[in-house]
Amino acid sequence: MLTHKIVGNALQQVVCQVEEGQTIFAEPGKFVWKTTNVQLETRLTTPVGNQAGAPAAKSGFLQKAVDVGKRVLAGEHLAFQYFTAVGGNGLVTLAGVMPGEVRALELDGAGGWLTQRHAFVAAEAGVKFDIAFSGLRTGMRSGMGFVLEKFTGAGTLIVAAAGNFIELNPARFGGKVQAHTGCVVAFQDSLTFAVERVGGTPGQMAMTGIFGGEGVNLVTLEGDGIVYLQSVTIEALAHSLQDYMEPAGEQRKGGIGGMLEGRV
Repeated sequence: MLTHKIVGNALQQVVCQVEEGQTIFAEPGKFVWKTTNVQLETRLTTPVGNQAGAPAAKSGFLQKAVDVGKRVLAGEHLAFQYFTAVGGNGLVTLAGVMPGEVRALELDGAGGWLTQRHAFVAAEAGVKFDIAFSGLRTGMRSGMGFVLEKFTGAGTLIVAAAGNFIELNPARFGGKVQAHTGCVVAFQDSLTFAVERVGGTPGQMAMTGIFGGEGVNLVTLEGDGIVYLQSVTIEALAHSLQDYMEPAGEQRKGGIGGMLEGRV
């Protein structure tokens, strides 16, 4: 179990205490700061036992390419960053890339977690990274891609969400829940994952897709296990910021907003 503390509000960070000789690995771009006795190593291939400085877990060019290929299929960076404390305990702070919360999940070796791309922040060396195929049709309909990230083994797994985390267990709601395709962050592998269309007729589906603003597909999760949703989708956040984005060197003109701001 990784000793850690989650701090902050609008954009949470996780401060990890890395014991001497202990290693955690993280997604590039999630690192914030560390103490000087924590060594940083970036690798394309997974080292033996996920320990920094160890030789590649798979020998040979083709086998090493498997490590990189899994990352590419999952839509993530090509490499992992490894942090190892030397000469005593050290601190490493990591965060998500979107305004939101961070959550630590404890794996006991009996079950695993599936996550959407970009949700992964960091994990202990005892946690193993892999991919799981949701199916081409399911992946296209869900918007999560046909490849999900899968984490098994034992140790602490840290994930991030946009907005707030919402924790649900379908077993408490008749065994099945439906969620917005962009809201699913992570779920235990004891749950089944599928996609269902909204509306019984083509006309109803068209109304939902055009005027409902949610599309015509919903992710369904069934069984007994935990699913974490995020309260804000990345797409919704991007759309809300779009009105404030303008080409370099240009200003938005016209409209009520321009008049109020003294622009014409």
